[in-house]
Amino acid sequence: MSRIAYVNGAYVPHRDAFVSIDDRGYQFGDGVYEVVYIIDGHMADEGPHLDRLERSLSELSMPMPMSRAALRLVMQRVIRMNQVRTGLIYMQITRGIARRDHKWTSPLQPCLVMTAKNTASSVPLAPTMQSAITVPDERWDRRDIKTIQLLPNCLAKQKAYEAGVYEAIMIEKDGTVTEGSSSNLWIVTQEDEIITRPATHDILNGITRRSVAQVAALHQMKVTERNFTVAEMMAAKEVFVTSASSHVTPLGMIDDTPINNGIMGEIAKSLRKGYIEKVISQGE
Repeated sequence: MSRIAYVNGAYVPHRDAFVSIDDRGYQFGDGVYEVVYIIDGHMADEGPHLDRLERSLSELSMPMPMSRAALRLVMQRVIRMNQVRTGLIYMQITRGIARRDHKWTSPLQPCLVMTAKNTASSVPLAPTMQSAITVPDERWDRRDIKTIQLLPNCLAKQKAYEAGVYEAIMIEKDGTVTEGSSSNLWIVTQEDEIITRPATHDILNGITRRSVAQVAALHQMKVTERNFTVAEMMAAKEVFVTSASSHVTPLGMIDDTPINNGIMGEIAKSLRKGYIEKVISQGE
């Protein structure tokens, strides 16, 4: 079946989905996006994702392209038209089309693009351990806004790919860990304390990150939000990443150094299972 995309009011075959070369997203990266995980045909954490979308738009002084209710209907239709059971829906909103100029002199009509795709037949409850490398964090200071300006993230992810590993972990100049190139990062101390960086302007406050924190609270696991160093990460009992596509994925090796002798920890396994069960229950 041919994939269907939504482009500014029209549902078109994916191969025929285009935007103008004068779109400010193409010219300047002037836009935001969201990726929502789909399981059993239902969107995971739909409300929080739309909350973050509205916040990102507001931070860039951009309006919603339509009402929230209308946007939900479009999302649901795109999922149905692409017959997605387990996968992802991607939406991107840019400021709109205008003559190329850094400034904009009047309100523009936002451009909305949406696609969806199947990624797997099912989601395994048991995680697979992955590896990572560390790289300098070279992004701008407003990482809390989910913009389409992802060049530093892409360069970091490419380094991970060329190194044959799953993720690139970004490090500040002061030696503290921020997050992965496309994920949030967590460590578990030898005392079983779960630590992740606070959701300030330094990181993107992942929706999966928030849900996993809720799952941890339900299981009486202590979560502390504070900065932590590379040395703390390398000495941790567990290290794992979270995102809409990775769910909860443990890291067994970083920069060719095993974490906890490469042994998979029980906390990451428990949080992954609890998170997926939470997502499934949302659609019931």
